[in-house]
Amino acid sequence: MNLDDETTPLYTVGQVAQLLAVKQAFLRRCDEHRVVSPRRSAGGQRRYSRLEIRVIQQVVSMADEGMTLPAIRRIIELEQELAEVTAERDELARRLAELTACVKQAKQAG
Repeated sequence: MNLDDETTPLYTVGQVAQLLAVKQAFLRRCDEHRVVSPRRSAGGQRRYSRLEIRVIQQVVSMADEGMTLPAIRRIIELEQELAEVTAERDELARRLAELTACVKQAKQAG
């Protein structure tokens, strides 16, 4: 188990509830609505990673502003999609720059 990996599921519902000053029932509702879906231990207990705890902090903030869990889930999904599209765009820009440099070298050599 890599303790430095922020995706390693280390924290119990009780620990996360105490850490974020929320009720355990709120965390269970987040899981039921698939806003944050922690992994399960061999015994079936929810285990949260540091990354999931950061997401829950965002969820708490949005819920405090009056947003519903389904709305929050959709926002998180859209943020993830945007991050994927941005990464894809950056990769395509990098590849385009490489190709442009190759064409430029070929023209200079030819």
